Amino acid sequence: MILSFIQKAVELSNHFLWDYLLLFLLCGTGIYFTFRLKFIQVSRFGESFRRTFGGIRLRGAKADGRGMSSFQSLATAVAAQVGTGNLAGAATALIGGGPGAIFWMWLSAFFGMATIFAEATLAQKYKTTRDGEVTGGPSYYIRAAFQGQFGKVLATIFSILVICALGFMGNMVQSNSIGAAFQNAFEIPPLAVGVIVAAAAGFIFLGGVRRIASVTEKIVPIMALFYIVGAMIIIIVNFRRIPDAFSQIFTGAFSPQAVTGGVMGITVQKAIRFGVARGLFSNEAGMGSTPHAHAIAKVKEPCDQGIVAMMGVFIDTFIILTLTALVVLVTGVLPRGYSGELEGIALTQAGFESVFGHGGTIFIAVCMLFFAFSTIIGWYFFGEVNIRSLFGKKGVKIYALLVCVFVAVGSTLKVDLVWSLSDTFNGLMVIPNLLSLLSLSGTVSRLYQSYGKKKQIKEAS
Repeated sequence: MILSFIQKAVELSNHFLWDYLLLFLLCGTGIYFTFRLKFIQVSRFGESFRRTFGGIRLRGAKADGRGMSSFQSLATAVAAQVGTGNLAGAATALIGGGPGAIFWMWLSAFFGMATIFAEATLAQKYKTTRDGEVTGGPSYYIRAAFQGQFGKVLATIFSILVICALGFMGNMVQSNSIGAAFQNAFEIPPLAVGVIVAAAAGFIFLGGVRRIASVTEKIVPIMALFYIVGAMIIIIVNFRRIPDAFSQIFTGAFSPQAVTGGVMGITVQKAIRFGVARGLFSNEAGMGSTPHAHAIAKVKEPCDQGIVAMMGVFIDTFIILTLTALVVLVTGVLPRGYSGELEGIALTQAGFESVFGHGGTIFIAVCMLFFAFSTIIGWYFFGEVNIRSLFGKKGVKIYALLVCVFVAVGSTLKVDLVWSLSDTFNGLMVIPNLLSLLSLSGTVSRLYQSYGKKKQIKEAS
């Protein structure tokens, strides 16, 4: 009874946040920065690609109090970005918004690349040293955007929202999906999986930024390549259905009922709502999470990390999330989601099962373990930055313990409520972050212009 009431209350708040306010605020901010920065996601795409993949290291320089390497910062950001949103989230978007939701994911991600450039650049600009360690993130550039008491209050609210949205609620979503995947694959009780994941995460948390950087720079490239190869095999086996899959995506974006036949009353608004909401949960552009990692990168210019940050959104949405969507569409398992037979990660697993048999379920369970576990590490770190900002070092161990408890408990909760709560907290933390980005847009523009001039001088010399 109580859970049912909470579910309805959360759904009502999400309806207002995601169907109205954030759709316009997120997309509007991305469009604004896209034009103000002269389509930076297009003009600097090649540079972003070279900087990112030219910096891949499985054993890079050690992170320390002075920060991480640029690639380690990106790996930590991508670790947070590539998680359940790419596997379970893509499936829930397809069920709730139809194939057209994927188009709106792409569009929001395209504009989001400009937004995340602004986030990472400002995080670098306003980073600071606290307790002998480099730190930064939205709570610091919020204070720069809004001077005085208002800025301090807004930064505090943002920090609290990050701690709740990512460290607690968000990580419950991650462990929930790991537990469900392993129950489907091996019939292991979700709580047992949750306890093991919490214990492993706790070990990494206690190692601080050095251990977090070391783990993410190794896990991220390997897990992404492993999943990409598996998904490509499924798509190649069903290659004749690829044109139809893209047709469903583009047709469903503007005429959902032409694709779904009116299933579940899917409309254009629902396609946009689920596409943008799940897209944000996946790539986190504008959410204010990844700037915590980008702030501590060791780079010469703030825009250096902004350029690299854009590739994180591209990898997350245009590569990994798209592959998941295509697997579900070309294998023809989506109607089983509409009927309520399958939900979340189970739908993605069904797509892989169609080619690999039960091995497909195991494959997704393993991928989910690495994707979601790396996200737990990244989101813990983002929360820790804000714990330090609010309470100093003394709050870190208590926070780490609480995150481990939430990870263990989250593995057993009902998936609908966990996702809904995560949407609510994610939505709330977007607002102060985007307000500060828009307030500091002039600073972002000046930094980018200076960056361009220095680059021209360097290339001419």
